[in-house]
Amino acid sequence: MAVPKKKMSKSRTRRRKATHKVSKPHFMIDPETGVAKQSHRVNPVDGTYNGRQVKEPENS
Repeated sequence: MAVPKKKMSKSRTRRRKATHKVSKPHFMIDPETGVAKQSHRVNPVDGTYNGRQVKEPENS
């Protein structure tokens, strides 16, 4: 089993752990409906994906 030769400092440990954060999702504006949606996802308003109807639209 691998054992470290030296104690890892708190700042070095925290610097490594700082990259493991959750990022917020990226949204884009749909050019047809003008609603914000995540890329590579079905449009929640009209139910289209890549120009095709894939599910029934939501009634709002």
